[in-house]
Amino acid sequence: MKRNPNSSADARAFTLIEMILAVGIAAIVLISINAVFFSALHLRDATTNAVDEATPLEQAFTIMRRDLQCVVPPNPAATTSLTGDFRTGNIASVGVPENVAAEFYTATGALHEKEPWGDVQRVTYGLKNSTTSDGAGKDLIRSVTRNLLSGTTPAIDEQWLLGGVESIQFLCYDGAQWLSEWDTSSTSSVNTNLPNAVRVEIQMVGKGGGNARPQPVEIVVPIDSQSRTNTTS
Repeated sequence: MKRNPNSSADARAFTLIEMILAVGIAAIVLISINAVFFSALHLRDATTNAVDEATPLEQAFTIMRRDLQCVVPPNPAATTSLTGDFRTGNIASVGVPENVAAEFYTATGALHEKEPWGDVQRVTYGLKNSTTSDGAGKDLIRSVTRNLLSGTTPAIDEQWLLGGVESIQFLCYDGAQWLSEWDTSSTSSVNTNLPNAVRVEIQMVGKGGGNARPQPVEIVVPIDSQSRTNTTS
């Protein structure tokens, strides 16, 4: 029996134009998907880099804030080694080779059963040359002295906080103005007590070179503890 060529049961093949159109549409869809995919990857990498760069800075500020909030007031009578002076500026610290930006006593030491000292420790913040060969700027170092009652020069533990730092400054508020230097040990200074607040400013090194410097970052920490006596004026 001869089949009817016009029968609907006959299979109809795609023409060349239809194939070209289908391939073109598929290519456009794939290109769009590819662009969206790579945009998402770029956004993920940018976000990851931003978080990685901000994490050390946030951790450094967290440690600084805790140290300043737990600062120990100076002891005018100097009857114990567990208290000391509060100093900021370009100062020299015992046991630290380079000059530091701040030195004070704070009650943030971790207590352990195997260590024979308390929570009061001497802390300094300063900049040192970067330990990496390709590192720009300097490293922010936190030096800690725990054994304050030692008869010899006590051991100093150095903690790396942040890299790529151009400068760091501790500004102290006396109730009227911000001062770049504060030294309770100086006999010529009127600042014999703790400041009312401390502002820490960190200038990071720019990545682009030249004039591409980022804005400085800062924190302000109020100081609640003050040295008191029973003397009435």
